[in-house]
Amino acid sequence: MAKDSTSSRGRWSLKGTTALVTGGTKGIGLAVVKELAALGATVYTCCRNQDQLNECLKEWEMKGFQVFGSVCDATSPAQREALINNVSSMFNAQLNILINNVGTNDWKPTAKYTSTELSTLLSTNFESAYHFSQLAYPLLKASGHGSIVFVSSVAGVFSINLGSIYGSTKGAMNQLTKELACEWAKDNIRTNCVAPWFVRTPLTEQVMS
Repeated sequence: MAKDSTSSRGRWSLKGTTALVTGGTKGIGLAVVKELAALGATVYTCCRNQDQLNECLKEWEMKGFQVFGSVCDATSPAQREALINNVSSMFNAQLNILINNVGTNDWKPTAKYTSTELSTLLSTNFESAYHFSQLAYPLLKASGHGSIVFVSSVAGVFSINLGSIYGSTKGAMNQLTKELACEWAKDNIRTNCVAPWFVRTPLTEQVMS
């Protein structure tokens, strides 16, 4: 990441880099898309709602950001594959940055979870991040200097009564970060995660109000 003395933000620049941010139309993902685009990256993102995506794309275009996107349900393997195919086509089979951000939660006692809820939370929070990383690996390697960031949670480190499935998926994400950091270092792919405390987003409004 080279220093850009002409940057109006007076910070380092991501001009010339490409990024994929999953779940980038609200919450943490939205903030990440805005930051990356403001620093000069060309960003691709996704969400499940076409109208919401269109609204964000219009706003970003008005700001002069280079942001593109398509609809993707992260719980669907086929849609995950289609998304990465779109990214590959747009970025000439190379990708510098992958932000595995998409996630959800359902706060309730462990004994109350159904098998369907277990499957949904595992697929959304962990399986999607694992699969997106697998699919993006060739693109990240081809870039010559790839970077993966997982959006984890403090719930993956400590028990903070946010739901046992949620905490377990974030704990698994933390371990996956360590595994990929070692396995893919030889391919010049850096792997890190962030583990925020409560951030005011649509997902946390119900417990922060």
